[in-house]
Amino acid sequence: MLRGEPPKAGTQAAGPATPRARAGSEANRPEPNRPEADRTGDELDALVESRTRELSGFLAHLQALSEREKSELAKKLHDELGGLLTAAKMDLSWLQSRMEGKPYQDRLTQLGNVLDEAMDLKRRVVEELRPSLLDHFGLPTAVRTYLESTCAKAGLQAQVNADHGCDVLPKEMAIALFRIVQEGLSNIIRHARAQHVHLSLAGDAHHCELTLRDDGVGFDTRDARLRKSHGLMGVRQRVLALGGRMELTSRTPGGTTLHVHVPRE
Repeated sequence: MLRGEPPKAGTQAAGPATPRARAGSEANRPEPNRPEADRTGDELDALVESRTRELSGFLAHLQALSEREKSELAKKLHDELGGLLTAAKMDLSWLQSRMEGKPYQDRLTQLGNVLDEAMDLKRRVVEELRPSLLDHFGLPTAVRTYLESTCAKAGLQAQVNADHGCDVLPKEMAIALFRIVQEGLSNIIRHARAQHVHLSLAGDAHHCELTLRDDGVGFDTRDARLRKSHGLMGVRQRVLALGGRMELTSRTPGGTTLHVHVPRE
């Protein structure tokens, strides 16, 4: 076609595509394979769920292993170290009855005081590793004694309603619930600036419920930093390992409530 001639019939001059033409060409493109994309998404969800279950089971195993090691260490401290300290006290009494002179008696008395402190320290460490009340008297008595004594040291008013329906529990469940109370009360003492603490423990033949409440400053439960709290993660993992559920509510101000519900089976 010569310059200046109009285009022949049936032909069109080359030029930029119009918006309508672009829309038409995009409409003619083949759509992605939706069933394949959905299948891939389902596989990823299943993989994430599987890995989450594996991680949860591994953490539960670590917690159970930690409790067994604590129990074994507590037994060794109670039996072996306790026996050694008792023997030392008996030898000290023998020396005190046979040695004369004020300087010697003063030094032996001082040694006796040191041994008494060592025996008291041993007792406290053993109780922290494995509370003896939990094994001998059950969860209600153990949590009541622990909460009242700890709150008294921290200057908090404590109220405990412990139902003996949760008295006879499997050892793993009893120690897990006791550790939850320990962690919850520790957080209250460190962060809540509370004056009163209330613990409720109730249960029947099918389930056990634990509620720990304070009247402190509270916090925002939507705070992303909570997801990084190892203590809270440990509580949640213990509850999940028992097949239960956990609810954490808080108001600023107004205090915080931790509620745990676990099945007894």
